[in-house]
Amino acid sequence: MSSARRLYLDTGVLISAFRGESDLANRALEVLDDPNVCLVVSEYVDLEVLPKPVFHRMTEETEFMRAILDASERVESTSAIREEAFNLACAYGLGALDALHVSAAVAAGVEEVVTSEKSTKPICRVKEVSVRSLYDEG
Repeated sequence: MSSARRLYLDTGVLISAFRGESDLANRALEVLDDPNVCLVVSEYVDLEVLPKPVFHRMTEETEFMRAILDASERVESTSAIREEAFNLACAYGLGALDALHVSAAVAAGVEEVVTSEKSTKPICRVKEVSVRSLYDEG
């Protein structure tokens, strides 16, 4: 799988794919199902997509999220990632978790961050890694 494009997934992509109700969901599922892609996630993604479905015993959603997370390449949190996240948040006006996602993606050396955010959102302004908005595609 060395020729696969490595893409970091923002949590909205997983949530959109699970909900499956829109064109955005279809675009998210296309990314998840692409055989030429290596999905990359961090524990920050876990923290955003698993606690509520686990707490509310939403078995189908929990299993969906875990299947994708378990099949993805992992980026482990480090103090360097957290420090860079702070710098990115200050430079681009990112929220805390978006800053952590971008910093993890940069540390992992991915080709692209895929997000469901609109291209007008701060995450799409970063220069350290390419960011693709599924929201604006289509």
